[in-house]
Amino acid sequence: MSGFIPVDRQTQYLFPPSVEEWLPENHLARFIVEVIEQLDLSELTRAYRGRGSAAHHPAVLLGLLIYGYATGVPSSRKIERATYDSVAFRYIAANTHPDHDTLATFRRRFGAQLEQLFVQVLVLAREMGMLKVGKISVDGTKVKANASKHRALSWEHLVKIEKLLQDEVKQLLALAESEDRNNLPDGMNVPQEIARREERLAVMGEAKRKLEERARERDAAQQAEFDTKSARRDAQRKAGKKPRGKDPEPPTTGPQDKDQINLTDDQSRIMKVSGGGFEQCYNGQCAVDAGSMLIVATGVTHACNDKQQIKPMLAMLKSHEAELGKPEQLCADTGYFSAANVDACVEAGVEPMIAMGREAHYPGLLARFAEPEPLPDDADAVTRMAHRLTTRSGRADYALRKQTVEPVFGIIKHVMKFRQFLLRGVEKVRQEWNLVALAWNLKRMSTLNMA
Repeated sequence: MSGFIPVDRQTQYLFPPSVEEWLPENHLARFIVEVIEQLDLSELTRAYRGRGSAAHHPAVLLGLLIYGYATGVPSSRKIERATYDSVAFRYIAANTHPDHDTLATFRRRFGAQLEQLFVQVLVLAREMGMLKVGKISVDGTKVKANASKHRALSWEHLVKIEKLLQDEVKQLLALAESEDRNNLPDGMNVPQEIARREERLAVMGEAKRKLEERARERDAAQQAEFDTKSARRDAQRKAGKKPRGKDPEPPTTGPQDKDQINLTDDQSRIMKVSGGGFEQCYNGQCAVDAGSMLIVATGVTHACNDKQQIKPMLAMLKSHEAELGKPEQLCADTGYFSAANVDACVEAGVEPMIAMGREAHYPGLLARFAEPEPLPDDADAVTRMAHRLTTRSGRADYALRKQTVEPVFGIIKHVMKFRQFLLRGVEKVRQEWNLVALAWNLKRMSTLNMA
């Protein structure tokens, strides 16, 4: 029928096709390959010395993983299939097909080395004029762990199950020693039933041990806080001042009934997630540059709140200072506020802009243009920060936070479709989160490069 483009799947190529012709010039896959070619992968390639057979080059495996995370295909099995089905994946793999075991092993084996590659990419972004670390925004987001919340047990439930299993083992031992075995139910194998329960008791015992270890750490922190508050109130009494409020109560020691542990990934925690409800999660942290929206530092914690995450983030930024430069200002929401965090920023030479509480969504007309009274000369760091946040320039700087870090999390979860970690354990999860940030940075750099 005339009027249509001819469809011919039988004619062979006159010349061998080139993978260079498969993708447009500004495609993300091309950009990822070009960036990886400029990175120092010697630490990865050295690890392959002494192999008896040829291996896939680390640049190929790294490119496949980064492009997979950047396009919502983090699964090693799906990446393997995509090297056959997807033009972009075939281009990165140069028409080879690494299997899913190779990809998964590479991700687990070289997770620690990816942190240096993360910094190398940021250095390259700086050389390209995309990154100038100045104002940064810090925030966290809950990401589901590779574990079901239904595999979590509380201390109270653990004790009950352990007691039940111990009673059943005693009952089975009594049956095994009984001379009359005709009353055994059909199909019951007493030794197997005992072994099964003893195996479960071992799992329960290990879970209890870990909960007790967590409780000791928590008790030490709470006791230190109690001692500090008590000492401060005693000093006020000695100075003739009456302390405000009630005296602090000594902390309760030992595991609590509601303390929980997950039998699949014991380092993850039940956390409240946006939209309501609770999930088995990790708390992923990011520091994002306001000018470029590139992630300049990452972290992962199993703490539900963000109060203790400013100092680790400052330490990571300090470790990269020689390569990336020193940030001038740090913005964070009220979940990060504490006097200690403000002092830590000041000591690091970074201006803190940490919200001290929730603000009204619609301030009055005159309030938007008002300026606060001048500061006293002896104002402490928290007072100076609070004053700065009420100035017009301070409000404008803090307003950058919402349009800096929150869109990054939104794109990672809804465009890159990364909503659940594939690895388990906080250290492996931290490495995977770093890989996600690396994929985001290259995706963002590709966009900036086309601007």
